Amino acid sequence: MADSIGLFGGSFDPIHHGHLIIARAVAEQVGLHRVILLPSATPPHKQAEVLTTPHHRAEMVRLAIQGEPLFDLSDHDLTRAGPTYTVQTVAHFRQQFGPGVRLAWIIGADSLAELHTWYQVADLADACDLLTAVRPGWERPDLSALRAAIGPDRLARIESHVLATPRIDISSTDIRVRVRAGRSVSYLVPAPVAEYIERHRLYKG
Repeated sequence: MADSIGLFGGSFDPIHHGHLIIARAVAEQVGLHRVILLPSATPPHKQAEVLTTPHHRAEMVRLAIQGEPLFDLSDHDLTRAGPTYTVQTVAHFRQQFGPGVRLAWIIGADSLAELHTWYQVADLADACDLLTAVRPGWERPDLSALRAAIGPDRLARIESHVLATPRIDISSTDIRVRVRAGRSVSYLVPAPVAEYIERHRLYKG
């Protein structure tokens, strides 16, 4: 059986247990052999957002997944100049792994609703499986704009990969707020990540 690799991009500012639980749930449902976590440098849809330095975010991911054979870290998006589009990242890994490997890109339900705005989204849908992680009770958004952008066949393929995953109400934004307020982030992030945040005084404002 050919290898199946999931690519999971995000700011990871910081990475938390929710990211890891969702990624594992997706991997188990579709049989991914590996999930590569890709901290984003400057996400095109978050141009105005000030992110923690790439070094810190990548190091927190490394600490979060150490000893976990399912997960890997890639700094590919961090080392590119300027905004990096998903279709370009997928093309990089396709070149790296070759045509015999199944590639998948993991997104959340909020990203599915805005997928029609992504750069070269039709090419992206052809280049990999788009796996959408949704919470219990999720309601399908209006995907008419996406259908117009990519056509009914690609849309049907994307909809066949909508996956029910656990409801994990943890957010990086809330974690940063807690740190600024001097509150604990234990159980929200892996212990080595919590220690790293404290040691480097991240999110103190």
